[in-house]
Amino acid sequence: MLIVTTEYISGKNIQTLGLVNGGTIQTVNAIRDIGSGLKNLVGGELKKYNQMMSDARSLAIDRMVAEAQAMGADAIISVRFATSSIMQSAAEVMVYGTAVRFI
Repeated sequence: MLIVTTEYISGKNIQTLGLVNGGTIQTVNAIRDIGSGLKNLVGGELKKYNQMMSDARSLAIDRMVAEAQAMGADAIISVRFATSSIMQSAAEVMVYGTAVRFI
């Protein structure tokens, strides 16, 4: 599945199929959260949170692609991400775009 942030795919004629999206809410476990809280006191990268967000983006993309495949799409254009904090240590990741078929 071709996934792009542009509104078109160079050299391709496309038929719009519709909006597709995927999302997830992820959190780190409590022990890692305590460690991250201590890291917050001294500064630095929160590697467990980076991994959590990376995993969340991958899962959201997988869900979006599955929805597009069910529609018979060849690609997803105009892809965008949105994130929000749900509660302490939990984040929602949404990805959405337009499913298209090559004609």
